[in-house]
Amino acid sequence: MSCIFCRILQGEIPSARVYEDAHAVAFLDINPLAPGHTLVVTRNHHSRVWEVPEAELAGLMAAVKRVSRAIVSATRAEGLNLLANNGPVAGQVVPHVHFHLIPRRNGDGILPEWKPREYQPGEMDAVLKKISDACAE
Repeated sequence: MSCIFCRILQGEIPSARVYEDAHAVAFLDINPLAPGHTLVVTRNHHSRVWEVPEAELAGLMAAVKRVSRAIVSATRAEGLNLLANNGPVAGQVVPHVHFHLIPRRNGDGILPEWKPREYQPGEMDAVLKKISDACAE
């Protein structure tokens, strides 16, 4: 299998594992944005978060919660970013569901500022209807 995370899970590639259970494995990112930057990955291969079965996703999120708490405690971080990129256009480099847990400190300059925009007249209502309708399917 060519998926680097699947190869890590199989033990073909070494990793600095901090936690694992039936649904997830957490290991330190080899190119961290901050000390303690950890990846929490699904034990089974799924490319996008919406492809993960609900029970498995619940287990993944329980691991994310546990590891997040441990990172903040161990690094004495002031906060933590929880990021999941889904698809190349969203910045997903490895097509295997994973969350980045990045410990943060005030003024660390790790991530750029959000640049929010305003909806154009009528745009919010149109988007709301499309998403609501899709959720009902």
